[in-house]
Amino acid sequence: MKISERQLTPFFSGAASAAVVIFTTVFLTGAKDGPVKAHFDEITVGRINIAEPDGTKRLIISNKAQFPGAFEQGKEIARPDRASFAGMLFLDEEGNENGGLIQKGSRDAQGKIRAGLSLTFDRYRQDQAMQLLHTNNEKSANSAIMINDVPYYETTSISDLSAFSDASAKLSPQERDAYWKKLSTDGRLSENRIRLGTTGDKASALALKDARGRTRMLLIVNADGQAQISMLDEHGNTVKSIKATD
Repeated sequence: MKISERQLTPFFSGAASAAVVIFTTVFLTGAKDGPVKAHFDEITVGRINIAEPDGTKRLIISNKAQFPGAFEQGKEIARPDRASFAGMLFLDEEGNENGGLIQKGSRDAQGKIRAGLSLTFDRYRQDQAMQLLHTNNEKSANSAIMINDVPYYETTSISDLSAFSDASAKLSPQERDAYWKKLSTDGRLSENRIRLGTTGDKASALALKDARGRTRMLLIVNADGQAQISMLDEHGNTVKSIKATD
């Protein structure tokens, strides 16, 4: 990945004092070869790239302004939707995104809160297979563990997902719905299989889903303590329900 001068400037500005300390350590000790070890009580930077000896990035820790896009085979792919997040990105030995942690939290002049955190673990060269998610605003908060079925990358690549979105945008609403259903039927999309978490109305719920992401069993405890188990058909209709009072 090529880094622009605009990206490098704030990083080197924040790391200038660290560079001086490292240079001084090398000069005073007379070290010429081999790794340099330095110790700091505190260091402030905009972004840190952890890399292998060959330069392959393995972990990126970054502020919001310099947060990277996605990575596939060492090539960075723009992700404007990440522009409001800070966090860290995991990469595998081949330079593919392998998951990460992103987080944000702010309140605007009107008092609206936009906050959340997402920790994800990806399938090889694919999207997230597991996610720990928390979102909240001034009215509600939701937390969940998500487990997903993710297609093999040769079946659907990250580039394919972008192409699907571009093609969908050119369709009418009815055509768009049929288009995505066909991709799901063909096994081209990631499908959520398990969601365990809270809901906006303060219930706790466990949803178990089929291979196409349709909820087939729902275990829920409402805010008032009422428990219920529901079994649903492929259309989302309840075919059997068990309540604590039954």
